[in-house]
Amino acid sequence: VQLQACGGGLVQAGGSLRLTCAASGLAFSRYTMAWFRQAPEKEREFVAVISGLGRSTIKYADSVKGRFTISRDNAKNSVSLQMDSLKPEDTAVYFCAGDRNVIVSAMAMPNQYDYWGQGTQVTVSS
Repeated sequence: VQLQACGGGLVQAGGSLRLTCAASGLAFSRYTMAWFRQAPEKEREFVAVISGLGRSTIKYADSVKGRFTISRDNAKNSVSLQMDSLKPEDTAVYFCAGDRNVIVSAMAMPNQYDYWGQGTQVTVSS
């Protein structure tokens, strides 16, 4: 299994970025896919998640709700995170993660995910 995230960069506050995670080596449609982020000297935190198998459960962290949108394209084995109205506090390395057996009540927990991408840096300047 391989997850490859891309799309990070430097953007001014109020701007937008779109992250994409390409997956290979797995039955992608069956996997719950999530985005996490980690800022310097902080713990990895949940951003958004979308379930697999057509259930389309979607959850967001309160800090990004209304600004970020997660989506998936099972035909392309990819999951995306559209980030709008970016704030300096969104600056972090963003990771995509996936797993086939994620407990719904624990979808925001990093330990639910066995597979992780390498991370992509998002920097929002004020």
